[in-house]
Amino acid sequence: MAQQANIGELLSMLDSPVLSVRDDVTAVFKENLSSDRGPMLVNTLVDYYLETNSQPVLHILTTLQEPHDKHLLDKMNDCMGRAASRLPALSLLGHVIRLQPPWKHKLSQAPLLPSLLKCLKMDTDVIVLTTGVLVLITMLPMIPQSGKQHLHDFFDIFGRLSSWCLKKPGHVTEIYLVHLHASVYALFHRLYGMYPCNFVSFLRSHYSMKENLDTFEEVVRPMMEHVRIHPELVTGSKDHELDPRRWKRLETHDVVIECAKISLDPAEASYEDGDSISPQVSARFPHRAADVATSPYVDTQNSCGSATSTPYSSSRLTLLNTPGQPPQTLSPPSTRLLTEPPQVWSVWVRI
Repeated sequence: MAQQANIGELLSMLDSPVLSVRDDVTAVFKENLSSDRGPMLVNTLVDYYLETNSQPVLHILTTLQEPHDKHLLDKMNDCMGRAASRLPALSLLGHVIRLQPPWKHKLSQAPLLPSLLKCLKMDTDVIVLTTGVLVLITMLPMIPQSGKQHLHDFFDIFGRLSSWCLKKPGHVTEIYLVHLHASVYALFHRLYGMYPCNFVSFLRSHYSMKENLDTFEEVVRPMMEHVRIHPELVTGSKDHELDPRRWKRLETHDVVIECAKISLDPAEASYEDGDSISPQVSARFPHRAADVATSPYVDTQNSCGSATSTPYSSSRLTLLNTPGQPPQTLSPPSTRLLTEPPQVWSVWVRI
């Protein structure tokens, strides 16, 4: 595999319809990744995936071990810096973090996280923003200690995108704004569940300004009606909830469950018991029908066995089926309607 031509031939064989061929070629790639500790092969695999959305290549990338985890993070960060490859890179990142790799704690120190936050603070592509928010929501319980360094960035992103939900920029299709609204609602739950004292302090300061009052009344206040009073608001403090020692005893799924406990949404409440999704949630969203092609983020289970939602958008939107099955790719626009949009919302807010 030393020669690029050979790598190209093997990559094409990865998508062979013959299972035994795919398995053999996958084994060759993994063997070479074990012996070659440089970044070239990982970079080649990422480039090929971004061009082809190859599921066998995705499998290889999501099972990388040290030191290739750094190479993968660096490559995705490089792709995030270019507008043309930003959305596919976010898609790949969503796939990777959904599997909670053993090196997930490195995300808090990798340059990729500041790049993601910069994207969410500056980008104007609503699909990129929605996808990025869902990636961030999925990532936060894996790196809760990052709040000490990036908390103001998280809050600024919430404030910016909340105002988008109200101002509705004219260049953005209405249905995409509905999905952005849902992702911002999920971000509200995550930030309130993890950093309640600091988040409430931000809300009080940010929405006391006259120019933000309309956003508060129309967008944020309805979100606040769907959460309980967080116990940390009584027994905790702004400093305590940022103390790394607070998070040492909690695994990723523990953080997700703690966030679910403070929600009044039926779907969130049932999350603790593993109950089925309730169709009653998101009556707060008036739009009752949505294009399947614009709602690509539905997944039924994550690796912890709980309902979840992670971003898998690309230049063609992807609808995830059950775990272990390849995603169904839809080329928008589609004329099919999603007949039960509440299920989409309830899955989104249970990331």
